[in-house]
Amino acid sequence: MARAESLAGLEAKCLKAAEKMGFELVDVCIDQEPTGKYLRIYIDKPEGVSLDDCEAFHKTVRPWAESVDYDFMEVSSPGLDRPLKKDRDFERNLGCEIEIKLFKPMDGTKIITGVLAGLQDGMILIDTAEGRKEVARKAAALVKPVVDMEGIEEVDLGEE
Repeated sequence: MARAESLAGLEAKCLKAAEKMGFELVDVCIDQEPTGKYLRIYIDKPEGVSLDDCEAFHKTVRPWAESVDYDFMEVSSPGLDRPLKKDRDFERNLGCEIEIKLFKPMDGTKIITGVLAGLQDGMILIDTAEGRKEVARKAAALVKPVVDMEGIEEVDLGEE
């Protein structure tokens, strides 16, 4: 229980630091991987975060992370396809195409894709090709924006 409390305490401190530094604190989590425990802190801002932003935030919060049990600490951008977890994530993505991965199949499928129409009373409203669906938020294992890679230019590395 102490670890959860210390992670919550770290998250509260990170939130204050992010606000002072002009960032949005997206998430603070511990992920267990074969190489160890990763303390991951995701920050964002409207124009995107730079490597310098991540470094500055890392230096600011590193002393506070001593109360958390981890092997490696990362501060990064959540990326274009960052999961929608908080109410503000859903608000930000209203009208955007999203993908919902379900814990259990609904109407014979575990993946629903469509346009986010809203979040109401614990239900995700999504307009699909078959019409509007309501998905219980707690039934969703993962909700994330669909990133359209069309129109993205490939980088020529000059290798064959």
